[in-house]
Amino acid sequence: MNAPMIVVCIKCVPDPEGPSSAYELHCKEKKVVPIGIPPVISPYDENALEVAAALKDLWGGKVVAVNMSEKATVPVLKKALSVGADELILLEDPMFKDLTSVSTAQVLCAAIRNIGDYDLILTGRQAADWDFGQTGLLMAEMLHIPGINLAQKVVLQDGTITVERLRRQGYEVLVTSTPALVTVSSEAGDLRLPTLKTIQDARKKPVTVWKSTDLEIEPSSLRTRNIVSLRPPSNTKRDCVFMDGDSAYEKGENLVLRLRGDRVI
Repeated sequence: MNAPMIVVCIKCVPDPEGPSSAYELHCKEKKVVPIGIPPVISPYDENALEVAAALKDLWGGKVVAVNMSEKATVPVLKKALSVGADELILLEDPMFKDLTSVSTAQVLCAAIRNIGDYDLILTGRQAADWDFGQTGLLMAEMLHIPGINLAQKVVLQDGTITVERLRRQGYEVLVTSTPALVTVSSEAGDLRLPTLKTIQDARKKPVTVWKSTDLEIEPSSLRTRNIVSLRPPSNTKRDCVFMDGDSAYEKGENLVLRLRGDRVI
């Protein structure tokens, strides 16, 4: 088959592996503020990057990573270039802050139309910050192409895309023509680690910045999220219990009994 053109949408989020104690909840401003938590590429988007890199290993072609934000975190996003992306496009504009899923999809679609012909668009199944899980399929609707979500495997061959989509029990196999959009789940596999050489090579790869004017987006058409209220859970009390026992085996047995009693297992 001809070398494919793959677009991967990526987002920067505060590291979801950070402790909850490192986040401050500002109820009045309706914001969750990370303190000392570094930004990372959203884990599900890393799964999408891995699928794109694996397809490129098989078929060659080009992988373009696209990020939308009011101010891009370039050093973090360049990781995409070190694991297989050929180009990084930053959609950077103050008006892109706190957009709804529909407006986010609108901006990303405008960028993809600017890119030109493509065979496959990949996104994470959801972002690791707000967990909406809507943007990918909204993009497919706006671009009038097939959209498949919750993919654990993607095969691209002879102008068709075969996807294993997760179900509550097992998975189903779907086949569609290109171009198409697929949202990728964690079951697709972790992102490969960059090598020193690929990190060095990433510095030479192009980074393109597009503003809202480059995308010909009407500012009045964009909508920001309307958060009605934001507050901590009502029940945040935690108890620490130490298991008694004369041996490690007995302590383990008592722990299991306690967990069963609390209906944890």
